[in-house]
Amino acid sequence: MAATKEYDYLIVGSGLYGATFAYFARKAGKKCLVIDKRDHSGGNIFCRDEEGINVHAYGAHIFHTNDTGIWNFVNRFATFNRYTNSPVALSKGKLYNLPFNMNTFHQLWGVVTPEEAKQKIEEQTAPYAGKEPANLEEQALRLVGPDVYNALIREYTEKQWGKSARELPAFIIRRLPLRFTYDNNYFTDKYQGIPAGGYNKITEGLLEGIEVRLQQDFLADRDYFKSLADTVVYTGQLDAYFDFREGQLEYRSLRFEHKRLETDNFQGNAVVNYSDAAVPYTRIIEHKHFEFGTQPHTVITYEYPETWTPGKECYYPVNDDTNMAIFRTYDQLAQAEEGVLFGGRLAEYRYYDMHQVIGSAMTAAGRIFGKDILDRH
Repeated sequence: MAATKEYDYLIVGSGLYGATFAYFARKAGKKCLVIDKRDHSGGNIFCRDEEGINVHAYGAHIFHTNDTGIWNFVNRFATFNRYTNSPVALSKGKLYNLPFNMNTFHQLWGVVTPEEAKQKIEEQTAPYAGKEPANLEEQALRLVGPDVYNALIREYTEKQWGKSARELPAFIIRRLPLRFTYDNNYFTDKYQGIPAGGYNKITEGLLEGIEVRLQQDFLADRDYFKSLADTVVYTGQLDAYFDFREGQLEYRSLRFEHKRLETDNFQGNAVVNYSDAAVPYTRIIEHKHFEFGTQPHTVITYEYPETWTPGKECYYPVNDDTNMAIFRTYDQLAQAEEGVLFGGRLAEYRYYDMHQVIGSAMTAAGRIFGKDILDRH
């Protein structure tokens, strides 16, 4: 008879997927150990307290969802404020409202009514109608025309991806929402906000009563860690788990430069995009505006896109045909791997919003522990 292992579940990664799954496993009476190779829990939603300002250490995170169940769930751990994401973009010395709405169209063309704006866009896109786009540039021109594309899309997107828009696949921008109202709310979801006190409130609440060990690298000693639990929940890089045997999945990375400034208000908005190619960063984040801070100082973050290389953080999967073919091979290996559940944005090689990560973990928990576990949270 095999010896009983110390834990029912070893959860690799303390981000939203791992923390949510651990929460429901504990509710189901399972003993869990959560490990993370970083020196903090919470994954990419971790916030660092800078004398009352919650700094989003891995870039701006704004919670938004249409799912009432998920919204009610996260509100068990934190009280959300009324923050509305309304970024602005600086292009050639001019500020434009985002997303593309009547304010943007007025700033570009001086139009006042939705009818005028629609007519202008129709004129701009007419030369590209009916043509199958071969790349991102052609797709954008077909959707919004040259004025919006050249002012707000081309240079910004090329910085983001490190490639010419003519080299990028069209699917990156399958659609570009055009809103014919004077509304700068970036999201259309029913629920939106920032947790008062930062996102740590949520992950700490999810992990309450669960053993967490930091600065633990699962892949460096997987035999030892697997010996601790009956089942592993793995939220790290899928290709790394299989030692890159089928090739390396491609990502885009980011670099953040945080600065504290002795001023109460640096840019007047939480997020300002910098569209011009001559500016090396894509945006500046001023964190205090996420929670309407009144501190005498501020903290800003410059966000620089980078080519991903091993050792850097993986932010955006490059879901083109080549990478998806590699992913499907790894996904087959993952499904055949006994005693391991793969979940989360890295293990599933997909971009997830926060509510989608939580939803994916809840789905897995409901499948394993029974759907009624989700009603007893």
